[in-house]
Amino acid sequence: MSVPYETAAYEPFESPESPEEQLERLLGRALNSFELPDETIRLLDCALAYATSLHSAHHSAGLHRETHRHTWLLADGSAVTLWELVHNTAPGGLLQHEVYLDEEELRTATARLPLPPDAPEFELSLPARPAPVPEPRHFYVPDDSADHVRRLLRRAENSDSPDAELSALLLNSASAHQISQAFGRIGRARRAGLSLSLYEHAFLLRDGREISLWEVEHTATPDGRHMCEVYASERAARAAMELRATASDRIRPKRRPGPGQP
Repeated sequence: MSVPYETAAYEPFESPESPEEQLERLLGRALNSFELPDETIRLLDCALAYATSLHSAHHSAGLHRETHRHTWLLADGSAVTLWELVHNTAPGGLLQHEVYLDEEELRTATARLPLPPDAPEFELSLPARPAPVPEPRHFYVPDDSADHVRRLLRRAENSDSPDAELSALLLNSASAHQISQAFGRIGRARRAGLSLSLYEHAFLLRDGREISLWEVEHTATPDGRHMCEVYASERAARAAMELRATASDRIRPKRRPGPGQP
């Protein structure tokens, strides 16, 4: 027995599923999922993002055939695509689902379906452009990214750190992250021993989007201690660095009040 592909018509709306849940659903409804290589399944088990699109369709004389493209984004920036064939040409007219590793296998499976002779072999009756899977700008490693967001924001001492909306988005949706140094010691610093560094904390969200927070570490404080500031944009972070480096009086930025503090 198969499960109808258009789940929106049969099931209540739910929050977006994770890449692992999408894979589990596809393998669960495909009659031939056992034919997929074990190595492919292992790769997809670690996917970070997922996208799907209608690839082609044919509907005539009560017979239906659709093909769908399912793409998973991996941590190294590569993508793996599986092809799904959905049709009701079997006895009884029940929808059946099949899954294939490459498009050529899909074409072969589609060609054997008992569709009317005048039906195009694989022409896109309903043209649909596949939804592109964004290529990440960073190499991500799946980790406890929500905890990393929490610790980063906790040590931020500037009052204009990322707002609650952006913080909540990262805490709830970040699936992987990468830290890289974007700027070392600034050349215009006046005070001997002054340290100014800029770090990019890049986060990959479950929907494939990438969002970065920018951390400025410096010793431009009255007592020379290390201080951390976090910004939502690189431009704001670099402006803060310039200010810390060129200001004649090293004024410590106002710290954001903690919970329960006035």
